[in-house]
Amino acid sequence: MFSLISLLLVSGCAWFETKEEKTAQELASDGMDQFNRGKYQESIASFEKLKDWYPFSKYVPFAELKIADANYNIKEYEEAVAAYEEFESLHPRNEAIPYVIYKIGLCYFQQIDTIDRDQSTATKALNTFNRLKKQFPKDSYTIKAEEHIKKCLKSLTGHELYVGLFYLKSKHYKAALHRFKSILTNYSDVGVHQKALQHIATCEALLKEQEREKGSQ
Repeated sequence: MFSLISLLLVSGCAWFETKEEKTAQELASDGMDQFNRGKYQESIASFEKLKDWYPFSKYVPFAELKIADANYNIKEYEEAVAAYEEFESLHPRNEAIPYVIYKIGLCYFQQIDTIDRDQSTATKALNTFNRLKKQFPKDSYTIKAEEHIKKCLKSLTGHELYVGLFYLKSKHYKAALHRFKSILTNYSDVGVHQKALQHIATCEALLKEQEREKGSQ
């Protein structure tokens, strides 16, 4: 009797599991519905299930892309970058690649801090948007990236100017001069080149004065 009950329980569980299992198309539909309603974690779960259950389905690339988008929307930028980069690696010829590169750039762009802070995310964003320009110069996402490129440059030049002024006030004139010159050399003019030139002249004059004072001692 016990063995018969056990058999019925096991077969019953298997029956319910089979009945609850959804097709790849149904999981894709569920994931998209959740995504559109802003339920991004549930959406990720549905798309991950699709990938696990149907690894060779035609819906897998779509699921991979929406997992990245969902992570971006909940500001999990590291996870989003990893997902976008994996998509690009697995599907290098996919028509969505310009969009993917653009979104990678946006992940970094959204993390840009104030000019007095580290600017590594601004550099990564700029490099990513420039890669998009190089690979897909006429794509619509390249056009969208142009405004972000300007803001990246503004943040980077602002940081160089900020650090240069800090050195100037601290009387580290050579270090300040290096920072101001780097603005002219490394970045397009976003409205600070004239200021940089003025500060360069100031630094050079102060350095000459220092040299004269040393010579007269």
